[in-house]
Amino acid sequence: MTVVINAERPDSRDASALIEELDDVLDPLYPSESRHGFSIDKLIQDNVAFFVVREDGKPAGCGGVKLFGTEYGEVKRMYVRPEFRGAGLGRKMLRHLEDYARKKGVPLLRLETGIYQSEAIGMYERYGFERVGPFGEYKEDPNSIFFEKRT
Repeated sequence: MTVVINAERPDSRDASALIEELDDVLDPLYPSESRHGFSIDKLIQDNVAFFVVREDGKPAGCGGVKLFGTEYGEVKRMYVRPEFRGAGLGRKMLRHLEDYARKKGVPLLRLETGIYQSEAIGMYERYGFERVGPFGEYKEDPNSIFFEKRT
């Protein structure tokens, strides 16, 4: 199995398909005020560093990181297709995002995820993320969990 992570525009065919699949999973679970995922246009507008992970050439997942100067980076649009889960691709993407942030002089990663994303929550906790309160422009939300990790 060959795993490759490459920078990719969020509006590329594979990246946009992955983002749309993620929206299809999340949209029915959360009310609109609890959905914080950036649109493809917003990812581009906010200069989110975006990456696609491929297994044997097949697009398997994606993730991005929005840098807030050198204060922190926020993980955005993390997703691994169900048929590729369990192979450690989510952890590899997190490591890639962490390395990217560190190389840019950013010592802290933060993220928001939904309360129904139990697999993602477990992965973030196993990877060393700790629960925190809302950060940046987020407010308390019963449907959200916030995490951070020093890089």
